[in-house]
Amino acid sequence: MAIRTMGPSGQYETGLDAAGAALPELLAPAGGLDQMLAAIAAGADAIYAGLGGFNARVSAHGFTDNEFARGCAVAHAHGVRVYVTLNVFVFDDELSDAVALGAHALELGADALIVADAGLACALRAAIPRVEIHLSTQAGAHSEGAVRLAADELGVERVTTARELTVDEIAALCATGVPIEVFCHGAICIGYSGACEFSALRRGRSAMRGDCTQPCRLAYDLVDEAGQSVVAVEGDRLLCPHDYLGIAHLPELVDAGVASLKIEGRMKNPDYVFNVVRVWRRALDMLRDGAWDPGAVEELERELGRSFNRGFTDAYLRGRSGAELMSFERAINQGVRVGRLVAVGHEEVTVELDAAVAAGDTLEIRFYPGVDARPDVPKRWPQVPCPVDAAAGKRVVVHCKRKVDAGCEVYLIRSAGVLDQTAAVLERMRAEADAIAPVARAVEVLPFEDVAVDSGASPELVECAVPARMVFAWQLMDTDPRRELDLSDTVVVLDEVCRTGDADRTRSLMQRAGRVVCRNLGQVVIARELGVTFDVAAPVFCANRATLTWLRGLGAGRVYLPAELLGNDAERIAELTAEPGVLSPVDADCPELMVCEHCLLTAEGVCATDATGQVRCRDCLRRRQVRYLVERDGTRLPVAIDACGRTRIFLS
Repeated sequence: MAIRTMGPSGQYETGLDAAGAALPELLAPAGGLDQMLAAIAAGADAIYAGLGGFNARVSAHGFTDNEFARGCAVAHAHGVRVYVTLNVFVFDDELSDAVALGAHALELGADALIVADAGLACALRAAIPRVEIHLSTQAGAHSEGAVRLAADELGVERVTTARELTVDEIAALCATGVPIEVFCHGAICIGYSGACEFSALRRGRSAMRGDCTQPCRLAYDLVDEAGQSVVAVEGDRLLCPHDYLGIAHLPELVDAGVASLKIEGRMKNPDYVFNVVRVWRRALDMLRDGAWDPGAVEELERELGRSFNRGFTDAYLRGRSGAELMSFERAINQGVRVGRLVAVGHEEVTVELDAAVAAGDTLEIRFYPGVDARPDVPKRWPQVPCPVDAAAGKRVVVHCKRKVDAGCEVYLIRSAGVLDQTAAVLERMRAEADAIAPVARAVEVLPFEDVAVDSGASPELVECAVPARMVFAWQLMDTDPRRELDLSDTVVVLDEVCRTGDADRTRSLMQRAGRVVCRNLGQVVIARELGVTFDVAAPVFCANRATLTWLRGLGAGRVYLPAELLGNDAERIAELTAEPGVLSPVDADCPELMVCEHCLLTAEGVCATDATGQVRCRDCLRRRQVRYLVERDGTRLPVAIDACGRTRIFLS
């Protein structure tokens, strides 16, 4: 999609970068009307928002129908598209309501729907002619095969990929010709999206239903078999990553051909949306005008840091996922560094600035006790108001009652300027929204009971002998490193993740196994190409019979249900479990809570490397030790690290 800029007439115009390539759409989050208006004013090309309960942020009920319709009208007047998230997995008794909500969103002005549930996508496609559907990152499309399957078999117009992918992997997905949407900024779930049952199985609230309790932001210990802590890093947020920051890679992402750059944050305030969108807009305009300067990246990142962030990382884009990815010490806003203390007096300190500050900014002073301090001396992070405007290089005196030392770093965690600018913009945009008349759209909707939600004639389920032995593919990387074992009498449960680098190993397992269980759409593609017998299991998530029909239409035999459904929703899925070939979870004996690309053992210290300086996860002795992640209540959760360095956490 081409980039939009404001022309002399006051209307947005499309454009290309200096090399003539179309630049990606800038997609902004909106949890309510103010956030939507802030995004429009800041220069977003498109906005995504939730409406009703079928979205992955159930607590983000920021719109009434009238507000959403007015927001859409303002957006369209500025050339901005609006997408509605229906990106949770739905039950049979909810399918008709979800379809009705999708149609209602389109009538109010939405341009497209973002969907994760395959059955819901089929139902929407059948019930609403010409509906535009985007596949959510919750569906777990990590490879070219998964992207093509989504486009060919679900008919989606766009696929949102996993945050964990590198720039090269993203480029390969773009080369399929299917429009690819990638996250470029904001919070990261440490577990692969769509493959996390931590909140559901430990807290009874499902991330797959938009009700995640964010266990990755909590405090944990990591202990050995004897219960002794092995944590060597500063901090106890062992599952908390920094926020995603891809702005330094913008030229690469454009060259890769991404269709849309997505900013995370439907729970964020309007000032966050306004500031982050306008900085990304500025970066895209620089690229369009041939004015991109790598030296300007630091300033762009500094401006982005004036809004909520847990510190920033671009590790995934560079193919890294170790300790540099993580915010071990804190899971809250960390702001941006603006200076350091050069003098400490009575209830006041002097800050030497390396970035501008303004009167009313909130500054945080980060005091760490020295190595010679008594063990009982605590860290201190006093937050103090900045009294004056001051430029980089200047010194300001700030009132501070708490004891700190010279040399402490000072961070800006709340920008008065951003808040004031957002307030002024919203005053203008609210007046525009009040003056505009929403335009109701006529959306043709076929009666739901008459809609066929299957993808062609489904094959009959043929009962055949199933090998009695079941093993998990990630374990075979250690027990069968040379791929020599005879697996003809074995059901191999494939990994939850199927990136390009996993394809050869996956193909080899399929050719040797008696039967395979696919846990990713990319694996389904490979199984169909090879003509092997396959079943499916979560994270290929099946919560309704429409999805079951679609999976069988692809050729799947048995379907293993996710552990969280049997734990929390057994009554609602009774009809589904009664279907032939629908089985209990593949990991019923030891349910998996999450899988993540990050190696949790990096909390124990720097990884061992080989002579070339490369980390070799396969040869790591540390990962062969027994480890448990320990929750605050003392619950020990078994941890396993595979030969790829991926972490799996299991229910005790």
